[in-house]
Amino acid sequence: MPEALKQEVQQAYSHYIESKEYRARYGQRLMIAEIVKGLMAQDESTPAISVVEAGTGTGKTVAYLLAALPVAKHLGKKLVVSTATIALQEQIVLKDLPDLAQHSGMDFSYELVKGRGRYLCLSKLDMLLQNHESQNPSQALYEDELDLRLDDRTHTLYQDLGESYAKGDWDGERDSWPKELDDQDWRPVTTDHRQCTNRRCSHFSGCCFFRSRQGLDKADCIVANHDLVLSDLALGGGAILPDPQETIYIFDEGHHLSDKALQHFSYRLRLRSTQSWLMQLPKTLGRLVKDLGNPDGLARKLSMVASLSETTNQSLGVLLPAIEGLQQELVADDREKKHSRFAGGVVPEQVRESASQLAGLYNQIFSQLDATAETLKEAISEPLLGISKEGAERWYPTVGRMLARSESALALWRDYAVANPASGAPQARWLTAVDGAEGHDIELACSPIVASETLKSHLWEPCAGAVVTSATLTALGEFQRLIMRTGLPENCRYSRVPSPFDYANAARLNIPDLKASPADTEAHDEAVATTLQQVLSKEDAALVLFTSWRQMLRVQELLAPAKHLEIIAQGMYSKQEVLRQHKLRIDDGNGSVLFGLASFAEGVDLPGEYLTHVVIAKIPFSVPGDPVEAALHEWIRERGGDPFMEISVPDASVKLIQACGRLLRSETDRGQITLLDNRLVTRRYGRALLESLPAFSR
Repeated sequence: MPEALKQEVQQAYSHYIESKEYRARYGQRLMIAEIVKGLMAQDESTPAISVVEAGTGTGKTVAYLLAALPVAKHLGKKLVVSTATIALQEQIVLKDLPDLAQHSGMDFSYELVKGRGRYLCLSKLDMLLQNHESQNPSQALYEDELDLRLDDRTHTLYQDLGESYAKGDWDGERDSWPKELDDQDWRPVTTDHRQCTNRRCSHFSGCCFFRSRQGLDKADCIVANHDLVLSDLALGGGAILPDPQETIYIFDEGHHLSDKALQHFSYRLRLRSTQSWLMQLPKTLGRLVKDLGNPDGLARKLSMVASLSETTNQSLGVLLPAIEGLQQELVADDREKKHSRFAGGVVPEQVRESASQLAGLYNQIFSQLDATAETLKEAISEPLLGISKEGAERWYPTVGRMLARSESALALWRDYAVANPASGAPQARWLTAVDGAEGHDIELACSPIVASETLKSHLWEPCAGAVVTSATLTALGEFQRLIMRTGLPENCRYSRVPSPFDYANAARLNIPDLKASPADTEAHDEAVATTLQQVLSKEDAALVLFTSWRQMLRVQELLAPAKHLEIIAQGMYSKQEVLRQHKLRIDDGNGSVLFGLASFAEGVDLPGEYLTHVVIAKIPFSVPGDPVEAALHEWIRERGGDPFMEISVPDASVKLIQACGRLLRSETDRGQITLLDNRLVTRRYGRALLESLPAFSR
């Protein structure tokens, strides 16, 4: 490591802690050193990737920024900080980076970046308001099951959005609107890369999305989120964010990266809904031609799409009975969710042949729609094609939606048309019975079972460097689970930085002697309810975590006569309102008992007196009915492994640590944790789970 770089990092840290009047933290200094060493790896055989598990209270945001900003500048690279949530993304931009710039003595610039879908589309808003009195036919295929006739409430909302943006009172970003915007209200007035005409748009000069990106090229640090980074990588890298080869990435909340990647590279298609869409397509395309005429062979292209849509619909009609028949034969991992999985991801020959045919048809549909979109895009810039700029702008989003839907369908049918690789993990493929706009429907789906190969080829190999950090990266004390799921190289730099918390004096861990096993659901429900009455007092600020809605509601019902417990449960109100009411009760000097599920076990921040007791009803094993997890278990079993010990127990370990982590949010917090699952003491894996927890007193 160059001496000048080493001194720059050390001076910035010293300047920061002196200016803030902080004490230097051992864990924070260790994390800074580990990141700098990892990113400056000189050996070509060692990737410039640093993986750091940093315990709660380490100050990891400051640590990775102080380490990576000087390294990125030294190497001439961009720094992209990626978070799992919008909330943390905004905290880094609005709080952490300004604070660091003020107190570290470092000179750097930074920008927040979110996807198009977080911003208002002025073009679509304008069209919606113009068409309020008489709907324009080009809007007919806006979205499945979406009615665009504006009622008075929605019309008033859209007027308010437009006026607030025009006056400069609002920046056009969904997250900064004073009130929460529902998806059904927001979706019609935002856009994606398929519907956006970019610089050709009449509203480009006032576009809030492009305004938000004006400083990206010059910024030293870009704060994004995992979804946006993965969208960029799926487009080949460098489409939304800087090229991976010119980028050092920091993945905060890095334990979410593999699940986010699986979501980005999975596909779904509803058969009857798709048939309905294909039947509407010729009619809509006919209106397009009638409205715009036939410049540049437009009518010929769209006539071909109409013909192909009819052929495709016929092929789906032939396939549908075969798929319906398969539902009875496939592996049913979870009857409640109506999933039917292809064992080993192997699709019957008849379905594979149909998928191959459908992939060919969709490829042609996609090509013709893509050519149509290009024609419309050119017409927006150059009306000499015979299409008015207004007409092209009006129809371009509709064609863009057709294109996006065709692209997704093409990806699914291509996946179903190929056999699994001879080596490596298979794809998960499954059917789900759903109720949609067309009544009973069947949804086909596919997904990788692990994101390792995808992340390896799209991210780890091409990037200039990376840092992956979180409070929970290891499972049972090992990084192996993370490596298996993310494809991180075995030979990059792995380290664990301890928390500064004095766990033994801050919290006590209790495991009551429950006679009821979680396997006996009724007896366990009653045992949990009885124990809660014994261990919770009316003054407690408690969080009780469950693994299922069924048990949470049943225990709440059993506790109804217990007047000394003021229970407020997830689902009664929005998450924010539940937390607000809980805090109000504590502020008023009363007790409060929160009941929650998985989303309350991570990301809920209740410091100090707002939380003094965490109760965990069961070991948080994953729901067995998830088809991707079931396919992963099946694959490991076929290779001679033990999926319970290799997947279920490590996953539960991570979730258990996260759940326990709700209690202590600062070095001054105090309280207790109660675990109501006797398997922790009666089963061999229970000891391993307990040993992986922080060193609470018992």
